[in-house]
Amino acid sequence: MANAKTAVVYFSATGTTKKMAETAAKAVNGDLFEIVPAQAYTSADLNWHDRKSRSTIESNDPKSRPAIKNKIDLATYDTVILAYPIWWGLAPKIMNTFVESQSFENKNIIALCTSGGSGLGNSGKEIAKAAKGSIYKGGKEFNYGSEAEIKKFVDGALK
Repeated sequence: MANAKTAVVYFSATGTTKKMAETAAKAVNGDLFEIVPAQAYTSADLNWHDRKSRSTIESNDPKSRPAIKNKIDLATYDTVILAYPIWWGLAPKIMNTFVESQSFENKNIIALCTSGGSGLGNSGKEIAKAAKGSIYKGGKEFNYGSEAEIKKFVDGALK
């Protein structure tokens, strides 16, 4: 795996996951890509106290697939680190939109999340299942992880 290439692909609605993904990309010497929603999320959209907020409605609808504004090409990558916040114990549905639009055949997948309390849960396994043909190597919550901590986790997951 000396010439293996790693991509860190993240979705961040508030900036918290973006910071963690930037740290992860530095830690693994990977290329960083942002999933940009076609319609940006407002603070009202993210209000988890409101059962009618956009993020709540999306999270409760298994078929929800929010549109993505940009294209990301993972063809030359061996390992893809997917970084996302946890919404209602799950990865945001835009992560499903992304993985279902890609070819993950024989690519290693690692899930990294930020969370306000519920942790990774089954979100990594669920995203990897949607990434048809991928090899799920595990996942972990890293709200405040250092480069060294993230590198140690990723290196261990890839062994």
